[in-house]
Amino acid sequence: MRFVQHRSGIAGLLLVVVSMAVCGCRVKTVSAGDGDVPSATAQKSDVQLRFLANGLVKATQSRIVTAPAVAGGSLRIIRVAATGSFAHKDNVVLEFDPSQQEYNLAQARSDLAQAEQEILKDKADAEVQMAEDGTALLKAKYAVRRAELDVSKNELLSEIDAKKNLLALEEAKRALAQLEADIQSHTTSNQAALALSEEKRNKARLAMQLAETNIQNMRVKAPIDGLLVVHGNPNSMGGIMFGGMTLPEYHVGDTANPGDTVAEVIDLSRMEITSQVSERDRPYIKAGQSVEIYVEALRNEKFLGKIENVAGSTTNGFFVDDQQRKFSVTSQLDHSDPRMRPGFTCRLVFLGEQLRQALAIPSEAVFERSGKTVAYLRKSGAWQPQEVKVRAYSEGQAVIESGLQSGDAVALVNPEKRGSPKQQPESTGPALGGGSSPR
Repeated sequence: MRFVQHRSGIAGLLLVVVSMAVCGCRVKTVSAGDGDVPSATAQKSDVQLRFLANGLVKATQSRIVTAPAVAGGSLRIIRVAATGSFAHKDNVVLEFDPSQQEYNLAQARSDLAQAEQEILKDKADAEVQMAEDGTALLKAKYAVRRAELDVSKNELLSEIDAKKNLLALEEAKRALAQLEADIQSHTTSNQAALALSEEKRNKARLAMQLAETNIQNMRVKAPIDGLLVVHGNPNSMGGIMFGGMTLPEYHVGDTANPGDTVAEVIDLSRMEITSQVSERDRPYIKAGQSVEIYVEALRNEKFLGKIENVAGSTTNGFFVDDQQRKFSVTSQLDHSDPRMRPGFTCRLVFLGEQLRQALAIPSEAVFERSGKTVAYLRKSGAWQPQEVKVRAYSEGQAVIESGLQSGDAVALVNPEKRGSPKQQPESTGPALGGGSSPR
């Protein structure tokens, strides 16, 4: 009898062990009463999707301020407006030493006066030459006429005298022809001399106009209204530059080559904010959506704007984990603010879709378990992992697409690790107010 009872006890013990093994092969459950496990209830409500990002303020339009394109070497700065000052259009922000151009102007004026005097002299010489040629022409014509009269008397003269008269007529006509050719040459020569003097005058006038223009260009004006930013002077280091070196700004006394960029005027009325969002947030962010902008330099003052553009491709390389892929987002302010400056950092809240009666739980109640997204659901007095599909995370909430029902109680910490108070929960959701991570 004892032997039978002993065998019965062993059989019962084996039955208990097998039962425990079978239970171990099934879904692991944790008693809801074991330890303090904070929980929350899945509820339906209207959810505004909100996605956080860091941004940088940039200017959409700017104009460079360059040293004037003036031949003759480098230019010396005698006045430059300070970086950060506001430049009004057509106000002088940069001025160079005009001494060389003033000298060129004086030289051009002297050349112009000399050319004008040469023109007067050439005209006077031409008039004198014309008068002399006119007198000589009259004499030559008179000589021809006189020789013709002498030839008309040849019938009454001897053959020798008649021959002499003919030779005299030919000589007079030859002299007249030569004189007429000389007069034409004199006229051409006088015209050429006058044209040369006039060309000198025109050249002097152009040089004078160029010098006057260069003198005006020595005072460089702002092309638009905006913030002035003076650039670094590469000549200050003697042409030697190293990576990461910060160049000192141009200041009074520095020299710049014609065409060098000395400063830049940034249009503050047209600013944009560039930011990046994760690949998981990308489907929920669209152009035209509203965005809240909190500028850190302005004590996190709130500005409103609109998303202008969302990049269609990632800014990261192809062989990058999905979690690291980023898409560029460009936002515009609804209203410009004169205090806004390029380079300001800010926090952006993109206002996405408004979900009506969406089922949501705290984002802390979502965990990763064996490669699956789960929430610990309370069933029959125990916590059981339940696979869920998360549509989006927004403001500390996880919007559940499937896996839970309204009224379900879920654990806010991993109940399987409740025995380790210092163990951090394995929640995959972002912190309160964090961006979304659609699944």
